[in-house]
Order: sequence, then C-alpha cells, then structure tokens
Amino acid sequence: MIDSCARLRRNVCFFALAAVVSACSGEKNHVAASSGAPTATSSAGAAPTTAEASASPTSTASADASAPAAEKTDDLNVLVIGVDAMRADHLEFGGHNPEVMPTLNAFEKTAVSFTNFHSLSSFTAQSVGGFLGCRYPSELKRNGSFFAVYPEEETMFPELLQKAGIKTMSAHAHFYFQKGRAGFDQGFDTYEIVPGIKKNNTTDESITSPAHTEIILKHLADKANTSGRFFAFYHLLDAHDQYLAHPEGKDFGKGAKNMYDGELYFVDMHIKKILDYVDSQPWGKRTMVIITSDHGEAFGEHKQYRHAFELWNNLTHVPLMIRAPGLKPRRISEVRSAIDVCPTILDTFGVKLDASYQGTSLLPELKGGPSEPRDVVSELARDSNNDRKRTLIRGDWKIIEIGNEGGYQLFNLKEDPKEENDLSRKNKEKFAEMKEALKTMSGKIKEICPKKTEGLKGKPKGKPC
Repeated sequence: MIDSCARLRRNVCFFALAAVVSACSGEKNHVAASSGAPTATSSAGAAPTTAEASASPTSTASADASAPAAEKTDDLNVLVIGVDAMRADHLEFGGHNPEVMPTLNAFEKTAVSFTNFHSLSSFTAQSVGGFLGCRYPSELKRNGSFFAVYPEEETMFPELLQKAGIKTMSAHAHFYFQKGRAGFDQGFDTYEIVPGIKKNNTTDESITSPAHTEIILKHLADKANTSGRFFAFYHLLDAHDQYLAHPEGKDFGKGAKNMYDGELYFVDMHIKKILDYVDSQPWGKRTMVIITSDHGEAFGEHKQYRHAFELWNNLTHVPLMIRAPGLKPRRISEVRSAIDVCPTILDTFGVKLDASYQGTSLLPELKGGPSEPRDVVSELARDSNNDRKRTLIRGDWKIIEIGNEGGYQLFNLKEDPKEENDLSRKNKEKFAEMKEALKTMSGKIKEICPKKTEGLKGKPKGKPC
C-alpha cells in the first residue's frame, strides 16, 4: 500500500491489482516505517472466535503445459484494485484467520492466485510509481524526495492506453495522489481524489473507503462502459496506519496487528460492494479484475513497524489475484514480481510496450501456459529517507544488497522464512551464485540519479548518487 488512497494516512504503498500504494509529499518525516510501534486506536465490537491460523502459505503446484487452454480474453476491460499495505500472510491462503478478509478469500478461489508475489518496493511512492511507469523505481526520473515526484516527460502506461482509445479512470484517497503532485494522474481521462482528506506526512488518519467506494461506483456506472473498453485503477488506503476502529466493522482485539486486521476487514467490506456491482453489470462478464497491494507491513519483525526503509519479505510479499472470463482458478507458487503487472495489462489490451518498459506479460501463464522459474527483484531507490537496497529472490533463496559498498545478506527462505540467519559467510557457493544472479539482473536495470542529489540517504562520497 502506499499512502495513496483511502485514508490519509498512508505513506506507502500497490493495488489490488487492485493495486496499492500510497505516499505523501516530499518531506523527510516519512509516514511509513518507523522504529516506534504505531498507535493502535481502540475499537468496538465483538471479537471473532476463530483463532488465527499459523500455518504457512499453501504451496500449490505451479501451472504446467498440460493445463487446459483458457477461452480467448479479447475485448476485456481491466479493473485494478489496490489495497495499501496488505500482507499476503493475512489472507486465508497465507494461513490467516479467514474472517479477516472474507470477500478477498472468496475472490481468491475464483482467480489465478500468485501466492509468492513480490512488490517492486516497500512503500507506496516507489511501488506505485514503478507500477504506473512500468519500470523499476531506480529507472524512473524523479525528484529524490521520499514522496517522489515523477515529471511529465515520463511515459506512464495509462498514457499508452489513452492513445489507443481505451477509456481510463482512477480515483484515490491520499493527498500525495492529487493531480499534478506525484504524477500518478498522467494518462487518465477521469481522475478524482476523495474530498476532505487531511494532510499528514507521518501517518494516515482519515477514513476514506466509504467515500472512495462511492466515487468508484460512480465511475463504473458510466453508460459508456457498456459498449467501450476501459482501464480503471483504484488504490484503497484504510489498511495503512494509523489503525482505526470502525463500528460497522469487526473487532479482532487490541494491539496493532489485531487493529490492522480490523482495517483489512473494513476495506474488504467495501471491495465487496465494488465486486458486487461489477458482477451485476453486462460488461462485468468481459472484465478482468486484478487485486494486489503496493507493499506489506511490519509489526516488530527486525525491530521495525509500518513499512519502507527495508526489503524484508513481510514488506514485499503481497497478494496478486487475477480473475477474468475463461481463466481457470488455481494457485501458482513460482516467485513473481509486480514488474509484470503493467505488461500483462498492456498485453490484454493489445497495446505494445514502450521500448523503455520492463517486465513480462503473465497472460500466457494466466491462460494455462507453463510457470517457469524466474529471478525476482525488489528495490529501494536512494532518496531523502531511504538508502539504496536491492534484493533478488531465486526459488527458496534471497540475497539483499545494501548500499553501493558491497554489503550483502543471504537467506534460505524455506528454512528461515523470518530472515534471521544470514548465510552469506556460511554458504559461500550459494552466496557466489546469488551475487552473480543479482549482478546479472542489476545489469538489466537502467538505474539513474534523481534530479536532486543533495541530501540523499547513504550517498557514497565522490559519487552523484
């Protein structure tokens, strides 16, 4: 998630492909992660009786070449719903209490669900920027602040859809998403912000899902949607800290993590209204719905709370669920990246990628093609608040590169899912392999300096950025 939508408090975060991200202005007091625990505002209501499951995510075999071919997916609309700060392990497939997000848990069973999916970064500004820009965050022209500003000369992928005659719509619930601020409005015919949002660079204290949902339903009710094709992107923000109580929601108990579950339930309630409306419309039968997030959330892991600043799996492992006519529901456990969402959307509309774009369309895989292993990268581009970090996941292994001076950590995610045992010195053979893999992937990323290079976090002496 990502400080962008439904609640003025986000700062981070990507999308329910529905996408998720949120981020705020350019000040240094970034909302997302912090060393102090977030404030948990008490909530009312009866606590659920179902105990939170502790099982690991279901590891369903990946699709293979023998999977039945799907129906054609020509002439589809695409609706992306992003949920800010939604961890994958807080859904039922991740072993969590199914009462927390009943709508998304039911949706996941009707979709192609990528259970080992990772965001581009760990906070909204870079994750959403990378999603819309169809590149890694460090490849995008930007101003260098935490709440990055992307200039008009950057080509965001909705601009390509717009030029192809596809109707484009978007609405968000954070001041960072305002027109002319971050640059996220580029390429949208219709673009709105929930009114009455408070500006707070350190958290999100607005409740925005009700008003946000009204705007979304208004967009979707446009009669032009009956005959033409559209792309719509909405990023719901209420799961972003602060974690507030909702009398019409459900009380999962005290403490930040339980309050967060209450926020997820509240967002889930509003996603149900959106999905119910889509399913009631004639055009709903020719609409691809993507639900995802811009980043995860920390609750004390590695002594961190909220998000940004690090690239641990609890900050990057998010859901990706895609439902469309003709697609056979299943779970795919191969590692996948948010860099592939933009190419998938453009492929669905038959629009060619810009030459600068990254990623691989998931459409052949969605239609039943084989799921081949891939190396997946997440990163923090150096800015006013974040030092440069980059990770690569290959199967069960993950390497983290810190800064520019050759600092590395190596983890076996199968044996050490909490990333507590650095094996970079103990397993030199695997370490050498992963360093080389990261070097190869980094060679494909056209990293550039931001416009403002003064005051960048961790900038090496004698280098521009």
